Amino acid sequence: MSNTTPIRVRFAPSPTGKLHIGGARTAIYNWAFARANGGTFILRIDDTDPTRSTDENTQIILRAMRWLGLDWDEGPEVGGDCGPYWQTERLDIYRNAAQGLVDEGKAYYCFCTPDKLEADRKAAQERHDSFQGYQRTCRNINPDQARARAEAGEPYTIRIKVPEDRGDVIIHDAVHGDVTFNAKELDDFILFRSDGTPTYNFATVVDDADMRITHIIRGDDHLSNTPRQVMVYEALGAPIPTFAHISMILGADGKKLSKRHGATSVEEYREAGYDSDAFVNYLALLGWALDGKTTIIPRDVLAREFSLEHVSKNPATFDQTKLDWVNGEYLAAKTDADFARDVLIPQLVAAGFEKDGERAHEDAWYELLASILKPRIKLAPEVVEKSRFLYEGSALSYDEKSVTKNLAKPGTLVYLKSAYEALSSIDADGWTASNLDEALAPLPEKLEANKRKFYAAVRVAECGNQVSPPMGESLQLLGRDLVLARLEQAYELAQA
Repeated sequence: MSNTTPIRVRFAPSPTGKLHIGGARTAIYNWAFARANGGTFILRIDDTDPTRSTDENTQIILRAMRWLGLDWDEGPEVGGDCGPYWQTERLDIYRNAAQGLVDEGKAYYCFCTPDKLEADRKAAQERHDSFQGYQRTCRNINPDQARARAEAGEPYTIRIKVPEDRGDVIIHDAVHGDVTFNAKELDDFILFRSDGTPTYNFATVVDDADMRITHIIRGDDHLSNTPRQVMVYEALGAPIPTFAHISMILGADGKKLSKRHGATSVEEYREAGYDSDAFVNYLALLGWALDGKTTIIPRDVLAREFSLEHVSKNPATFDQTKLDWVNGEYLAAKTDADFARDVLIPQLVAAGFEKDGERAHEDAWYELLASILKPRIKLAPEVVEKSRFLYEGSALSYDEKSVTKNLAKPGTLVYLKSAYEALSSIDADGWTASNLDEALAPLPEKLEANKRKFYAAVRVAECGNQVSPPMGESLQLLGRDLVLARLEQAYELAQA
């Protein structure tokens, strides 16, 4: 293939379910390779399994691709010169291609029934034949006679005519290096079934040739399909693309990632509140590395620096802890305004704390809350519980253990009274985190109290829990009236 040939890659999911993590990684690698090489990224829907492919699943896949930010240059909703981009809309193309191979003597009609094929297979086993595939029974039927039988309505399949003198099939894989297959082990496999539908190995090659795909980046579970597909490329007289088979993703137990390991679809991670940029970053690292040490790789860097040379042929292990860490890093790196708009407010609306389209506070209030929550969470939904105390008004829900440990102790009343007096001296205009912290700071020493115990009592009084965001910012967000009301309420609770 010429180095000047424009790069064209494709991601071709089957809409038989949600987009799996492994499929998402394949899509990311194709997208990044196209972007890094100024190429074209094509999305094609391989929906030829009529019993399992649904429009609903197609929409789920498209939604997942949009959430991942993997914009495609040709395909559904975009169009392009090589459409249609659904295999079910390309059946005439496959039929014509198969018939063309028959007309050229590169394929033939096979009239063997399932019973005949099974009998031949058993006979080959009993003879201990080295080759036990299709016995090429119909290969040498006169083409005119074969056509007449087909036109008369006799059921048939169309099989490729693998050249008898074909040497080893050598795949120059960009990840695995040269992989050799013995062509003598290939039978004349079926291109078109008797029900008039193409097989996977035929349809995908016809599509890839028609769409001028230059590189096929896919999971290594497809490596065994490749020699058959090379046979089809050669029969069609089409250029053979560069193959790059990427390793599978394993769970922590070393077995192929599946539902027993937890969430496996993109949809589940989106609904769990993961940041899409963080998710793409982490999946890209499952088999690819920028330099062997960098973990946080922004999308624009991935799109600029991705190369097949840095893809490992070894299986990758999905590490939930590392994903969560990466997600936390992305959340922490957002500006306060972006975090408030994209993470905080949507979560508060989903929890019912805020009304969609309405703001209970000024932008500065949300941005202050964002600034104290960003470094303290790894997942977006965590902001809900950490913000709950701000929305409970006078009906603050107390953590029983925190109350027992911090409000039902000697000295608590003195702590709360002193805090009330110090904070009540600050008017609404001066109600800022720095002023509030400054007012409380000298009190433990003045009361000859343990600093940790003093602040724990005030924290439980204001937030209901001994674990909460920073004190000054929390009090500023609550507002003067509510802070003082809660101190009075906690004082009564401590007296009970």
